Amino acid sequence: MSAYEQADVVVVGLGPGGEYVAGTLAEAGLDVVGVESGLVGGECPYWACVPSKMMIRAGNLLAEAGRVPALSGEAVVTPDWARVAGRIRDEATDDWNDQVAADRFTAKGGRLVRGRGRLAGPHRVTVGDRIFEARRGVVLATGTRPRIPPVPGLGGTPYWTNRDAMAAKELPASMVVLGGGAIGVELAQVFARFKCAVTVVEGQDRLLSQEEPEAGELAAQALRADGVTVLTGTRARQVSHDGSGFTVRLEGDERLLSAERLLVATGREADLTPLAVETVGLDPAAGAVPTDGLMRAGEGLWAVGDITGRGAFTHVSMYQAEIAVRDILGQPGPAADYRALPRVTFTDPEIGAVGLTELQARERGLRVRTSVVSVASSTRGWIHGAGNEGFIKLVEDADRGVLIGATSAGPMGGEVLYGLNVAVHAEVPVDRLRHMIYTYPTFHRTIEAALGALR
Repeated sequence: MSAYEQADVVVVGLGPGGEYVAGTLAEAGLDVVGVESGLVGGECPYWACVPSKMMIRAGNLLAEAGRVPALSGEAVVTPDWARVAGRIRDEATDDWNDQVAADRFTAKGGRLVRGRGRLAGPHRVTVGDRIFEARRGVVLATGTRPRIPPVPGLGGTPYWTNRDAMAAKELPASMVVLGGGAIGVELAQVFARFKCAVTVVEGQDRLLSQEEPEAGELAAQALRADGVTVLTGTRARQVSHDGSGFTVRLEGDERLLSAERLLVATGREADLTPLAVETVGLDPAAGAVPTDGLMRAGEGLWAVGDITGRGAFTHVSMYQAEIAVRDILGQPGPAADYRALPRVTFTDPEIGAVGLTELQARERGLRVRTSVVSVASSTRGWIHGAGNEGFIKLVEDADRGVLIGATSAGPMGGEVLYGLNVAVHAEVPVDRLRHMIYTYPTFHRTIEAALGALR
C-alpha cells in the first residue's frame, strides 16, 4: 500500500520557474519536494535558450568575418561545427547531465524526486507509487512540448525538434524547416551560416507572424541574404522518408522539397492530461492552466511558466515564479502585469519587441499613432555600415499619450529594447520621452527620431 509523505510545498516540474520556486521556498525554511521527470533546469539550459545562443554567437562571428572586406580588409574563415557542438556539450549542458543543477537544489534543502508527477486531488501529488501531501499547496511548472502538426507521413519519420538540433554533433548538408517563428528562423539562419542548404516553410503569409509585418519582412530578407529559401503562405501536405532523406510535398504546389533533415518548429503546446488536472477541477483539454494575478490556479494550487499560456519565455517563467513565491510565503507585492511583455528573436539582425503590435492595438479599438525609422538612417547605423539593417517602430495610444508597443530591430536590437520596455511598462508620457537626452552616437538614438516621426 502506498504511504503518504508530508511536505509544505510540492513543485511539479523543475524548469527555470519551477526550480526557482522550489529552491527559494526551501531556502526560506519550507519543506519542499521538487518533482522532475527530465533534467533539473528544464528546456532552457539544455535544449533552448543557452545552447541556441551559443550557436547564434558562432554564426554571427562567421557573418561578421564576411563583412570585413566592406570595411577593413580581407578575411577568410572556415566554418567548423564541431567547435560549436563541443562548446554546447562541455560548457552549456555538461553532456546533458543535470547533476550540478540537482545538487544546487538539494543544497538549498529541497528534496528531489525523479519521476512524473500527477495530481491526486487538492494538495496531493503522486510520483509512481509515492503520494505526497502538500500542507501549503502544489505548484505546477511542467512547461510545454513541441507542437507536431498532423501532416500525413510525418509521424513515422525521424524528424528533428529543437532538442535534436541542439544536440547535433554534425550538421546535415540540407534541411527543411517547418515553421517560421522564432525557433525556426533562428536555427535556419545558424545552419545556413554553417553551409547547410536550408528551406523554411511557413503557413502564414510572413515569418514571425505574431510580430509586426516589418519584423517578418526583415527576417525574410536576412535569411535570404544567408542563402535560405523562404516559402510563406504554404504548408506541408505530405512528408516521407526513404532511409536517407526527406521529401516534403507542399499544399497547392507541385514542387517537391528534398533534404537530409527535417526540423519541426511549428510552436509549442502544454499537455495537461498527464497531470490529471481534472482531480482539482481543471480542464485537461485546455491549452493552458488559468491563473489569477498571484499565479493561483485554485485553492492551494499555483502555476508558473509556459503552462500558464502567457508566453514560452524563461523571463516570463522567472517573473511569475517571483510572484508565486511571495504569495506562498504571505509576502506583499504587485500582481502579474503582462502589458509590457518583452521578447527577442535572436536572428542577425536581432528583433526585439514589447507590448502590443499595431494590429493588436487597433483590434482593441485604440486610436493609435505609429512610426517606423530605419536604424541605418541614424549616425551609428551609418558608421556601422555592413550589417546595419533594422528599424525602430513605435505604437502610441494617442488618447493617453503613452507607448503601448514597440519593436527594436537591428544590431543589438534586444539590448536597445530595454529603454522601450521601461517606457511601455511605466507608461512614461511620450512628451517626456521626446525631451530626454539620447546618447550620441548610439543605436538607441534612433528612438528619438521615431518619437519625432509619430503620426
